[in-house]
Amino acid sequence: MTTTITNKKSCSGSVEAGKTRLTTEWKPESQVPQYVKNELSKPHPNYILAFLNVVQQLKIQRRTGYLDLGIKECESISDHMYRLSIITMLIKDSRVNRDKCVRIALVHDIAESLVGDITPVDPIGKEEKHRREWETIKYLCNALIKPYNEIAAKEIMDDWLAYENVTSLEARYVKDIDKYEMLVQCFEYEREYKGTKNFDDFFGAVASIKTDEVKGWTSDLVVQRQKYFADLTQSITK
Repeated sequence: MTTTITNKKSCSGSVEAGKTRLTTEWKPESQVPQYVKNELSKPHPNYILAFLNVVQQLKIQRRTGYLDLGIKECESISDHMYRLSIITMLIKDSRVNRDKCVRIALVHDIAESLVGDITPVDPIGKEEKHRREWETIKYLCNALIKPYNEIAAKEIMDDWLAYENVTSLEARYVKDIDKYEMLVQCFEYEREYKGTKNFDDFFGAVASIKTDEVKGWTSDLVVQRQKYFADLTQSITK
């Protein structure tokens, strides 16, 4: 991949204002492992295997935000996607189609198989991040899935778009649980490292949770976290 940075100097103000400007040369095809490209170049490619080999990247890519905090053995992207999917099965709201939530949860980060886990502090702005993810979804669905199963390709794209655009109650729940699962993981790391890792910035996501049920889960989590640190501080000062 060839990326041109046209402005290395960060500006003051919002995080977005401080982004470096990147060219839009990035293409999903350039991120595909060579052995997958070799498979796709055959007269009769095994599209299922090619797709699975790409999705496998989610199992080996660790979550960037945790790596940045020095947690080397942190969860992978697929670890996050799996537990998020499990949590959606627990929704009590009778208006919600939980099966639909599970589908959305399973594909919501699938573009990261080629894009990677881009965080707000990366030098890639929101628009470029979205462009890369959209190009990747189109590539996965049209080039890898559609030749084998056109219906599945459309469903996966529709589920991903529902999440991105929050076009349904199910998508709204998955958006909220995406944040909740992250916060649960943060608290787990805080306990594992006995408070030596600071995840306060992550907990800013609490304010963006919209659904009452997930708000309730999150409020309880925040209370438990506050008690943990209060008890930890008390034990240190004794």
